Amino acid sequence: MQEGTMKHYLLNIYQPEAGEPPDNLAEIMDEIATLNDDMRAAGAWVFSAGLHAPSSATVAQAKGDGVLITDGPYVESKEYIAGFTLIRAQDLDEALRWGSRLATILRGLPVEVRPTVDE
Repeated sequence: MQEGTMKHYLLNIYQPEAGEPPDNLAEIMDEIATLNDDMRAAGAWVFSAGLHAPSSATVAQAKGDGVLITDGPYVESKEYIAGFTLIRAQDLDEALRWGSRLATILRGLPVEVRPTVDE
């Protein structure tokens, strides 16, 4: 597959606000590492990261002639993005295969598969 013909997709992992880490977190992280290795071998993996809780966020918003800086998340929600992976895929079907593998590893946490606006 030629990289120039591939599109980028963002795999967002949603975590419930009140969620506690599962007892088998180490096992899940090992499975995610294996998935990332598989994506690298297939030329699909671009970047991935976990995120701190929304309470760690700082928001910058233009207001008039200045910028308002506030602590905390911009949007209050019962779920938040806990991590993400940016991948390259030929099409949505391929991206959904990677997203489905990730969702299976996460045992019930939703994974949103969203195309990026590529030039």
